[in-house]
Amino acid sequence: MKQIKDRIAFIKTNGYPLEFEPIFTKVFENYKKIALYAGLVLFVFGVLLLALIYGGLLSYFGIDTLRDMLKPENLQTKNLSKEFLINYSAAVILFTALISPFTAGFIKMAHCADQNEEFHVSTIFQYYKLTYFVPLFIATFCITLINTAISTTFELLGIPFVGTVVTMLISLFTLLTIPLIIFGKYNAIEAIQSSILVVSKQPFTIINLAVVSILASLVGLMVFCIGVLFTIPFVYSLYYVLYKEIIGIE
Repeated sequence: MKQIKDRIAFIKTNGYPLEFEPIFTKVFENYKKIALYAGLVLFVFGVLLLALIYGGLLSYFGIDTLRDMLKPENLQTKNLSKEFLINYSAAVILFTALISPFTAGFIKMAHCADQNEEFHVSTIFQYYKLTYFVPLFIATFCITLINTAISTTFELLGIPFVGTVVTMLISLFTLLTIPLIIFGKYNAIEAIQSSILVVSKQPFTIINLAVVSILASLVGLMVFCIGVLFTIPFVYSLYYVLYKEIIGIE
């Protein structure tokens, strides 16, 4: 951990070099090693999760009420009650925080692939251990809470585009938070602060890499939408490669 703190202190003073092409090449090479396995895991658990959520909503609201709630005109923010918005936002924030160790598991999978180590389904869940779960939950909860508040505020003001841009920038500057927790063993606040510091030294290169990676992950939508589950891991490979190349793995 001291080595990582020394590296971040050096970055704070001196910055670091980062070139688009070599990083993207490494991300793509890493992605090829995890794409199929990670995609299958996302597919299986995605189906199970959707079944649980839909089944829960169906049993609570009933088919007629649920069908009415899902009409496009009823999903507009201006047509939703404050109570519903609060409950919905709270549910999204809590859910996102609870699955953050799941995301961390995919980043660990990228690390295993890079080191030519075996990885299994258990790799995805190894960060649900209390030591990692607490900082991952707190960090993700804080980031999601801020993003949700900003997004909802600008939506109600009638300028959702501004809210989208701001939340995307927050997500960008905090993208190294999870790697700093699982590899650097930082606490939640240290990880968020250090991620903002590191990304701020090379924001434009990292923005370009993030945009291209997101576009690459969306290519899967062209394959019956299910294909996106096999392209999403590209983003996890980006998180890992950026952390490895900028900060390094002890």
